[in-house]
Amino acid sequence: MISSFSNPRIKFIKKLRIKKYRDESNLFYIEGPRIISEAFSNNWKINQVFYSEALIKDNFTRDLVEKLQNENIECLEVDKQVFESFSVKDGPKGIAAVLEQKNFEIQQVCTNPGLWVAVDRIQDPGNLGSILRTIDAVGGKGIILIDHCTDPFDISAVRGSMGSLFSLQIIRISGETFIEFSKKNKLNIIGTSDKARIDYQAISYQKDLILLMGSEREGLSEKLINVCDKLISIPMVGKNDSLNLAVATSICLYEIFNQN
Repeated sequence: MISSFSNPRIKFIKKLRIKKYRDESNLFYIEGPRIISEAFSNNWKINQVFYSEALIKDNFTRDLVEKLQNENIECLEVDKQVFESFSVKDGPKGIAAVLEQKNFEIQQVCTNPGLWVAVDRIQDPGNLGSILRTIDAVGGKGIILIDHCTDPFDISAVRGSMGSLFSLQIIRISGETFIEFSKKNKLNIIGTSDKARIDYQAISYQKDLILLMGSEREGLSEKLINVCDKLISIPMVGKNDSLNLAVATSICLYEIFNQN
């Protein structure tokens, strides 16, 4: 049992809260039985599991630990206080894991056609997690993160996705590469803008398309607007002049889902 707060493995877990160390190691941290079970069932590479018998209160979690052990995944028992020291949950369930990241190439848009979402410079990991959850709910293929986006493997994004992250493909790409690939492959791109004159419900959506969303603060950049086949907007009649990015994305995704 790991009982020391200064154990190198425990120190490393805490480092994974920082993007620099996630990027250097190509690893990330997740916590909780449901989300670990989702990662396992979707064949993500689990490097290590940390569990505390004193915190496990249900048979599902105990069975999960046993299942992971049977797969020869390194499962390390941790003292209750040590587990609580690196937990990101209020009332931790007693199981956490370190996983390898998965990143896909832009060619997946062509080889795995369907509904994709692309986001330009999203900054809030909670918003990203919510968008991932909705993409999964409507049967989307994945997300394209353009330019300087928040990290999809940030713990807030992972938790916000409620495990949907593990059933989707994540592509990180520069704006220039996205534009070049889009033009070369004649991708069907529907962009969103508060300046657009077309109501989001007024067009027909194909099954294979990219819904392109802008950043929380600035919306779509001009260079990305120019690659869109159509620009749509969500009507608003109140005093507020904008919607939360995750909410706006969900509204558009469910219209696409409804039509198809």
